[in-house]
Amino acid sequence: MLAEQAEDIPLDVVFEDDTIIVINKPVGLVVHPGSGNWSGTLLNALLFHSEAFREVPRAGIVHRLDKDTSGLLVVAKTLEAQTDLVRQLQARTVKRHYFALVHGEPAPSGEVNAPIGRHPVQRTKMAVVPGGREAVTHYRVVERFARASLVECQLETGRTHQIRVHMAHIGHPLVGDATYGKARSADPRLDAFPRQALHAWQLGLVHPRTGEAGRWNVPLAADIESLLAVLRESPKP
Repeated sequence: MLAEQAEDIPLDVVFEDDTIIVINKPVGLVVHPGSGNWSGTLLNALLFHSEAFREVPRAGIVHRLDKDTSGLLVVAKTLEAQTDLVRQLQARTVKRHYFALVHGEPAPSGEVNAPIGRHPVQRTKMAVVPGGREAVTHYRVVERFARASLVECQLETGRTHQIRVHMAHIGHPLVGDATYGKARSADPRLDAFPRQALHAWQLGLVHPRTGEAGRWNVPLAADIESLLAVLRESPKP
């Protein structure tokens, strides 16, 4: 049994059966309790949502999204499903696609293959460092604006803060990213965005029980969509 408490926190359920649940995580929801966030997390919400999550380590959580990243993640409802999903993640067969609004104009498409580890000085941050864990991100530009670009990123690996670190590494940090981004740009509309503009819009995996391929999509989060609408209406700041 888990020591954490069940809490009545609404969940946006995209898919659910007796084996897995796919959730569209909102901005601001921490996935797992930790320093400074011991309650009000996705784990607490899962324990309230179904008794099944009490029988699985970490309430079935197999991967995470940052607190201020929105979008899709899958959670296991049985130990067998959790084991299978972890194996799929390790085998890199889980397909995770994100939309990110980044500063500047990156090349139309590319691959960032750069190892990620703890920042050598700022230990709460990640960084591209020699000897870090292998990290590979594929990206393509979907739409360009005056001083920003909407890119689709596909993760080949799943390191902490991977997209944020990799896009900053190539000179195009995410809009609104206070940790890896720029404090000010030439466009106050971008500077005013209150969180990293990152959304997990598509998730694909093999269902642990049926063996069938599953794929789920969700629209862009409303705050990112609103910012894009403003940029489209008046591309010049």
